[in-house]
Amino acid sequence: MKPVLLAGETFHITSLAAKGYEVGASSRYSNGAERYLAAMDRAGILVTQIGGERCEAEFPTSLAALSAYSVVVLSDVGALSLLYTPETRAGRRSVNRLELLRQWVEAGGSLMMAGGYTSFQGMDGMALFHGTPVEACLPVECLPGPDGLEMPEGFDPVLASPDHPVLDGITGPIPYVLGLNRVVPHEPSIAETLIHGSHHGATLPLLSVRTYGAGRTLAWMTDIGPHWLSREFLDWLGYDRLITNMVRWLAREI
Repeated sequence: MKPVLLAGETFHITSLAAKGYEVGASSRYSNGAERYLAAMDRAGILVTQIGGERCEAEFPTSLAALSAYSVVVLSDVGALSLLYTPETRAGRRSVNRLELLRQWVEAGGSLMMAGGYTSFQGMDGMALFHGTPVEACLPVECLPGPDGLEMPEGFDPVLASPDHPVLDGITGPIPYVLGLNRVVPHEPSIAETLIHGSHHGATLPLLSVRTYGAGRTLAWMTDIGPHWLSREFLDWLGYDRLITNMVRWLAREI
């Protein structure tokens, strides 16, 4: 398998501490994909990560550059981080990388979007994938407004298509999650929901897959790490199998 490209999952946290008139500032850098990267490494899958803050300058800008990867994973990185380029910053025409990804998938590439505050449409509606070429090839439709749903009481996943290769070796119960992005599933003739769950009487998709043109896409509506993935989920023996199955299915290895 060629390397997997993971875009996103990094963030800076800046805080202020006031002690009377004295105010101190501190900053730290975090990578929310550490658990995911560890699972990939144990499976022998090479992952190249481009943090969200680096996507503008470093995310591929051609089909030839994308062809170096077996799968592209967008995780907690918004549309603007891919649409902005050094050229557009300078006031010049550039490539639309959302349309580039759609063309790549249509020609046989494989794309996954994982959930988070800046995935799908986003917690505050700031991810902005609704109405984009990336949404056009996903197995789900994004809501037009904010879609993040916090579930402190827990959301219990249910296997909807246990015989699908992505769920090979996965048996219930799957540990609960603490949040997800609300989306609209496509008709069964277009896409397939593999895992869903119930929330206030509504069935919400958690994992969906689709064939688009000659390519494949997968949508995982919750995190690949904390905090939407509960501690029980991160410690679950099935985590590694499920996460690597997603990539292997996209890469046509299973």
